[in-house]
Amino acid sequence: MLKIFTTQLTGYFKQIQEKEEFHIEDGARVLAQAIIGDGNIYIYGKDEMQAVGLEATKSQEPLPSTKLMAFEDIGHLTSADRVLLVSRTSTDPHILDLAQRLQEQGVLTVGISPIEKETTLPSLEDFVDAHIDTKLLKPLIPDDEGNRYGFPGIMTALYAYYGLHLTIKEIITEYE
Repeated sequence: MLKIFTTQLTGYFKQIQEKEEFHIEDGARVLAQAIIGDGNIYIYGKDEMQAVGLEATKSQEPLPSTKLMAFEDIGHLTSADRVLLVSRTSTDPHILDLAQRLQEQGVLTVGISPIEKETTLPSLEDFVDAHIDTKLLKPLIPDDEGNRYGFPGIMTALYAYYGLHLTIKEIITEYE
C-alpha cells in the first residue's frame, strides 16, 4: 500500500510543480510585498490545514513577517498586509466568506486548495489574487469494496506552501 500511496502522491507533487509554477510565482510576488514593505503575511488554515501556518511560523525555517490569523483578525489588517488562505476544498463556505471579506477590504490574498471543476458553487480561486491548485480531490488508495482512503491534503498543501516559500526567498534575495 505504501508504494501505491508514494507513487500517487509523487504524481500530485509533479502536477503541482508543472501546472502551478506560474501561480506559485504570482502568489509569491503578492506575499513578498508584505515582507519587503511594512506589512505582515497572515496565514489562515481551515481545520487540518492549520499545519501550513504552523510550518510557516514555528518551524526551523519560518517565513519572515508571518503570523497565524484568526477569523477575528480581519478588521485589523491593512493594505500592507497579505493573507494566505489554505483549505481542503475550494468551495468551503467558511473559507469563501473569509476570502470575500478580505477582497471587500482590499487585502491581497493567495489561496491554496484543490479546485473542484464539476461544481457550480462559488470557488476560492474566484476571490483571491493568486491561487494554487493542489489537484487533490479524493483519497489515493482504493480498497476491495470500491472505497478510497489516504487523503494527504496537508502534504499537497505543504508542497504548494514550500513552492511559495522558496520563491519568496528568491524574490527577497534579489530585492536586497
